[in-house]
Amino acid sequence: MSKATIYDVAGAARVSLATVSRAINNPEKVKPETRERVLKVIEELGYKPNAFAKGLASRKSTTVAVLVPDMSRASIAEMMNGIADIARVYKYSILLYILDSEDTPEEDILKEIVAAQVDGILYLNDEITDSQFELLQTIKNAYQIPIVLTNTIYPGSDEIPSVSIDYEKAGYEMTRRLIEDGRQNIYMVSTVRKYMVNDQKEAGYLRAVQEAGLTPRIMRTSGRISINTEHFNEYFKDHKVDGVVAVRDSIAVSFMNVARENNVSIPEDISVAGFQNTKYAVLARPKLSCVDVPIYDIGAVGMRLLTKLMNQEEITDRRVKLDHSLILRETTKS
Repeated sequence: MSKATIYDVAGAARVSLATVSRAINNPEKVKPETRERVLKVIEELGYKPNAFAKGLASRKSTTVAVLVPDMSRASIAEMMNGIADIARVYKYSILLYILDSEDTPEEDILKEIVAAQVDGILYLNDEITDSQFELLQTIKNAYQIPIVLTNTIYPGSDEIPSVSIDYEKAGYEMTRRLIEDGRQNIYMVSTVRKYMVNDQKEAGYLRAVQEAGLTPRIMRTSGRISINTEHFNEYFKDHKVDGVVAVRDSIAVSFMNVARENNVSIPEDISVAGFQNTKYAVLARPKLSCVDVPIYDIGAVGMRLLTKLMNQEEITDRRVKLDHSLILRETTKS
């Protein structure tokens, strides 16, 4: 029994998966020479069309794929609540794919999603390289699968719609807040790993400190507590710090814990602010000041935008930016 797959047929015939499906199910939609080539490969490989090949041309599964970087972040869980609520209203099922895997490349996961015959994709991964964006474009164009970037952006292109906040503005406003507290040595604590939204936060921070005539100070660490704790301990030995804006609440809280262990008072000695206003912010002691990102709403609006694309409704704004606010608690002076 042949184990040839539709991927094998598409590769050998040098066509897309959708073209293989059309050649089998809707031959009138394929050029005669292309159909002949596909059928010849099918015969040579002994490929047996399965449910995927039969359904790919029409692809109506009322299913949405949601790609997330990992499920350990509080913000991802809250965003999923917004997505699920809107999906329930429009009667869409959700397939969840977690990208933080060393064993499965993202390209392979995206192939699985295409094979699952989903109607649309919500892409929550905030790490988007040029090659990743090109791959998403290929899926959108070749297989006509609508995609919405959710809580992430790809600067310079709105071919794939997005829903987020203005992270550059938020980074600027929170940094200005610490400057108004009289802070002079303010660090932006970001990540070693490159994330598009963190680039925007850093851009806002840099604009604020440069306007104030201060020296930009960006520290890059990990979101993992075991790693960033060591980094923070080393920093206290050699660096003067009186203000910190962290790209995540969890990183800000980790920094505060190390500060206390080094007999540093928050906010008397150092003002600290985070991003997103997750549960970590209110559970922290002292309670964390932070940029309030409407995570639930981003998920809900992203899902609603995707339903419009899937139903071929007109959309007027391909880059939706929701409002944010500053929540000032106990870790800043004001």
